[in-house]
Amino acid sequence: MAGNATWRPRDTHGKLSEAKERELPDSAFAFPAQRKGPLTGAAYVADAIARFGEFDDVSDEDRDLAFENIRKAAAHYHVTMTETDWRQLGTRTPRPGFRRGGR
Repeated sequence: MAGNATWRPRDTHGKLSEAKERELPDSAFAFPAQRKGPLTGAAYVADAIARFGEFDDVSDEDRDLAFENIRKAAAHYHVTMTETDWRQLGTRTPRPGFRRGGR
């Protein structure tokens, strides 16, 4: 499954405006077909991990791909990820005081 990731690193950093998010290629998202869950920095990766169960209108196959994309992005941005299956995502307790900027 690890070889199926479609995520590619982007040079976009910091908080994404709606316009900047629209400019991103599909490969910058956890769910590329739905363009959900941008993975453009460590905070966005941590947010995708914490909120994984909140993504609606996606199939199990979409979740398989998103999990691999998140794993690849987490490794790139040095985000610790202990989950080994997407069914475990969104179950960890958020760190106190963690907030993704502006959302």
